Amino acid sequence: MSKLGIGGAAAIAVLLLAGCATQDDDVNRRLDSIQAEVDGLKAQVGEHETRITALEQNSQAALDRAKAAGKLRRGAFDYSLVLSDADTRFPTDGWALSDQAKARLAEFAGHLKADNRNVYLEIQGFTDNAGTPEFNYALGWRRAEAVRLFLNEQGVPLNRMSSISFGQTHPLAANDTPAGRAQNRRVVLVVLE
Repeated sequence: MSKLGIGGAAAIAVLLLAGCATQDDDVNRRLDSIQAEVDGLKAQVGEHETRITALEQNSQAALDRAKAAGKLRRGAFDYSLVLSDADTRFPTDGWALSDQAKARLAEFAGHLKADNRNVYLEIQGFTDNAGTPEFNYALGWRRAEAVRLFLNEQGVPLNRMSSISFGQTHPLAANDTPAGRAQNRRVVLVVLE
């Protein structure tokens, strides 16, 4: 073989090896990218598992309070307050209290303290039918819990209240219009003696 032939063969071998190395680099980059995606998904799964655990704990606590409230329901119904008018409705997927809702609740708490009677509050959370029943159950509980915690800030003892969610069950209006869905996003405070 001539030097030219050997040199040409060597050059081709170098080009082939370089091409293989470039392909290996591309494959390694793709593998690294896929591994990064897998790691990100694992982190998301971990976050979701944490949230699910918290929801399960919250649901169990709500169930325990509901059972305790059931014992007190033998008492007489006194009256109720419904937070569902235009100023106090909850936004879709929301549980934050508006300023108007806080004002009504502060007035309500003041009335309870002024009456100075031995009453128990059952705080019922409701939603419209947007979302899954499980999501709406959790959302209804968050709404009721937001009211319960605000009332506690106003001086109503926590052991005199329970939060219960009815989710999307028991709608006040049809869920086929925005106005109907807005009426169904509500909290009802039932006062029992």
